[in-house]
Amino acid sequence: MTETIIDTPFIEQMPELPRGCEVTSLAMLLQHAGLNPDKMQLAREVTKVPFKADGLHGHLNDGFVGDMYSFETDGLGVYYQPIIELGEKYLPGRMINLTGCELDDIFSTVKNGLPVWVITNDTYAELEEKHFQHWQTKHGELAVTYRMHSVLVTGFDEENVYINDPLHDKPNRPVPRSEFEKAWVQLGRQALSYKK
Repeated sequence: MTETIIDTPFIEQMPELPRGCEVTSLAMLLQHAGLNPDKMQLAREVTKVPFKADGLHGHLNDGFVGDMYSFETDGLGVYYQPIIELGEKYLPGRMINLTGCELDDIFSTVKNGLPVWVITNDTYAELEEKHFQHWQTKHGELAVTYRMHSVLVTGFDEENVYINDPLHDKPNRPVPRSEFEKAWVQLGRQALSYKK
């Protein structure tokens, strides 16, 4: 299989957004679509929920949980639902929810010239159970990990998936394909892209 890599804008989340990988990866996706919101604008606009209220943790599909801007206070991240809603403000009717798909569906999207926003973890490999906590939320129990991370898939070949990692210093970082898939599946097969 020949290598497929899309030229996509690359943005680092640090130093302004220690926990802002999801909005930074969304900024890269929207900039690829020809728009120009920056990560700080998206950080302000994404729906947010308290880290903990009335004895219950916030749910990552309700909004960004806790503090995105500092490690001094509690915070974690956000899942695909609030991100696709934010993307819709910029690309009305054009955001595509690929959540629940197969890795090959992500590759097909990339082959069509469109990068894919995903939730994975910062090791790009399956995590052991010790890395998860079980939170009580208003929607019931949720298994979460502080290792969760969001990146933009920009390419693939036989061995690797190529990503724009907001914690890395250059675009199209190669990570082993089989390990990447396990990490992505473990965090719920979350994936988003857009229609041209």
